[in-house]
Amino acid sequence: MKTVFTTGEAAKICKVSQQTIIRCFDSGQLKGFRVPGSRFRRIPRDILFRFMKENGIPTDALESGKRKALIVDDDVELVELLRDVLESDGRFEVRVANNGFDAGMMVKEYHPDIIVLDVMLPDINGKEVCQRVRSDSALDDVRIICISGMVEQDKIADLKKSGANDFIQKPFEVETLVSRICSLLDMETAAMR
Repeated sequence: MKTVFTTGEAAKICKVSQQTIIRCFDSGQLKGFRVPGSRFRRIPRDILFRFMKENGIPTDALESGKRKALIVDDDVELVELLRDVLESDGRFEVRVANNGFDAGMMVKEYHPDIIVLDVMLPDINGKEVCQRVRSDSALDDVRIICISGMVEQDKIADLKKSGANDFIQKPFEVETLVSRICSLLDMETAAMR
């Protein structure tokens, strides 16, 4: 478990911009220390926890230390494979939805860091899910990776315009997906066990 955070990590945990954390640090609202001989700021876990409590910021992200992933796909085998891989990585808490309606309900309540979204769902298409997530400013920090067997470049461009951060063509290597997730969340890519 991490005991000291960079301003970028603290910003992600608090779901605010890095500038906000830096301002709080520089004004003394958020205590910490500078790395000797550099301008880098560091924030110890206990201080960050207290800061979050005092400012009404949910501490679940800090308490579990895990990133929240929501997998939305009606392919049960693929969902189980992805869940197993992410949970065995140890840095993810995973929830699953098999259709767009459940995904929509879950995004609001769970507030995932990342959504792995199948574009072809039984009840709603991925583009619409992206648009709904992007229409809620409280979810601006949620990253979306769309997965699909469709290949038309204009459809992929459409998904990105609708708010998808990345697109992966099915079939894909699970390692590729995990490394893209890590890259979108500014995490180190884990060595696959």
